[in-house]
Amino acid sequence: MLIGEASHGTHEFYALRAEMTRQLILNHGFRLIALEADWPDTLRVHRHVTGLAQETDTVAALGDFRRFPAWMWRNTVMVEFVEWLRARNLRATNEGDSAGLFGMDLYSMHTSMESVLAYLDKTDADAARRARQRYGCFEYFGKDPQAYGYITTRGKAESCEAEVTAQLVELRRAYGELMNRGGPDAKNEFFYAEQNARLVANAERYYRAMFHGRDESWNLRDEHMTETLAALVRHFGGSEAKIVVWAHNSHVGDARATEMGRCGEWNVGQLLRQRFPGKVFNIGFTTYSGTVTAARDWGEAAERRRVRPAMAGSYEELFHATGVPAFWLDLRERNAATWLLKQHRLERAIGVVYRPETERWSHYFDTCLPEQFDAVIHLDDTRALEPLERDSIWDEAELPETFPAGV
Repeated sequence: MLIGEASHGTHEFYALRAEMTRQLILNHGFRLIALEADWPDTLRVHRHVTGLAQETDTVAALGDFRRFPAWMWRNTVMVEFVEWLRARNLRATNEGDSAGLFGMDLYSMHTSMESVLAYLDKTDADAARRARQRYGCFEYFGKDPQAYGYITTRGKAESCEAEVTAQLVELRRAYGELMNRGGPDAKNEFFYAEQNARLVANAERYYRAMFHGRDESWNLRDEHMTETLAALVRHFGGSEAKIVVWAHNSHVGDARATEMGRCGEWNVGQLLRQRFPGKVFNIGFTTYSGTVTAARDWGEAAERRRVRPAMAGSYEELFHATGVPAFWLDLRERNAATWLLKQHRLERAIGVVYRPETERWSHYFDTCLPEQFDAVIHLDDTRALEPLERDSIWDEAELPETFPAGV
């Protein structure tokens, strides 16, 4: 089950997604949740919700989400959901009933290296020493992975590709030995370390690909997320495992239905449909207007921004014209409504940056909605997601466009 969002900063998208996930866990046997978030940061939350950590404070458990945009996972909806999940898991009668929470993104290259080293320090001192030597390749570039990508793609230094690949291969070959040395949770701990080592290898490629073009880096990222989902399914139950994914519409909707696909990009929604035919159901969200939590530029402070009414020729404008404030559409049905929706239109996508001054080119793309999603939820007017860390910039909502005339 893939549940999207039309922005990374809309309260209703997060709240409804959390409620749907509760019902999937309680009534339909889902036991895995994967977020568009970094693996090591989310693993801390997983240990919290499954009772594997002594940490009992939910806000503290979300403390590793510090990289921009922190509000994506450090927000009031997330706190409420994580508290519910922990309470539900602690009431579970056996381990198989516990629901886990994991990240599937690949931005945490350095943190994942540290996690691999921490695991080997506990299990194999000699292997930890070799890993430090390999990962030491990155010391020349500092802690900025984009600087690493730029310097190596410009030919000013050799890449660390061989080192990170060798480290992943050695870790995988040591599986049997590490299992013999480990305790009752050795299999899971190895799996967590292996995913971190694989993330480092894929992130190394990703940051070099950033300077070759958007298509290549986007595809590497979504391939990594898809591989992570497949690894979670294999490790936690195989073909019987049920997983719910939280990510942006641009990741969970089938790229083949959009201009992304025509530009050579693929995404998680497409790759999963191809890998697990008939077993994937994806849901998209749309909104017409309201407010959103977003930055004015990458790395800047979170603001509560006013969202302009949807553009003419968009699905959002068409849904607004119905006069129905909120509704669900099953796009698999073949009727007059879905026939109308098969005509290509614009769809809005707001990430962590909102640029209303270039609305058309920054936030819209062409798509065929019934081919992109199995269902869509439209919420005509929505409000900004509330970050845990708010300052005066966020609290002072953006003035309406008609100010000071008021008309």
